[in-house]
Amino acid sequence: MQKLSMDQLNRTDITAFKAQEKTPIVLVLDNVRSMHNVGSTFRTADGFALEKIILCGITACPPHREIEKTALGATQSVEWKHFQSNLEAIQSLKDEGYKIYAIEQVSNSISLPDFTVSEHEKYALIFGNEVHGVDEQLLPHVDGCIEVPQFGTKHSFNVSVTVGVVSWDLLTKMKYSYKKVD
Repeated sequence: MQKLSMDQLNRTDITAFKAQEKTPIVLVLDNVRSMHNVGSTFRTADGFALEKIILCGITACPPHREIEKTALGATQSVEWKHFQSNLEAIQSLKDEGYKIYAIEQVSNSISLPDFTVSEHEKYALIFGNEVHGVDEQLLPHVDGCIEVPQFGTKHSFNVSVTVGVVSWDLLTKMKYSYKKVD
């Protein structure tokens, strides 16, 4: 066993990446303070070939040195847009036909393992501020809330960890027929 070289990994270039079919998931960052979390989200979106990222409110936008520390160039490959208003962003995604789910701990949330995807749906996932979570004014406008099960003493995961966990879970359900329903 030996590590693969960059050439052996056979990664696509930015032009080919932009043209390839994307996983129908949009990541929405709602007032995320840390530029490292923003950069990590870009890198995750690139790695899973997700459709795009929506940045809302105070969430920092590229180009920025602190975002690039973790994005490692993914800000060049992943489509993104900024909305000052998170409600405007959600309405725009609804108009584009996305099902909207907040990743938040609320009554009647759906546990991530129990969340099912439909083959013909597009999903927008809202990830909230590191301290306050998803803006409560958005909750009446979403199709539901998904909660990541946790078993330790802390009340939440880091935003970038949650982005990776939830994105991977939905991607595997979409691409590998894990718990897929029509």
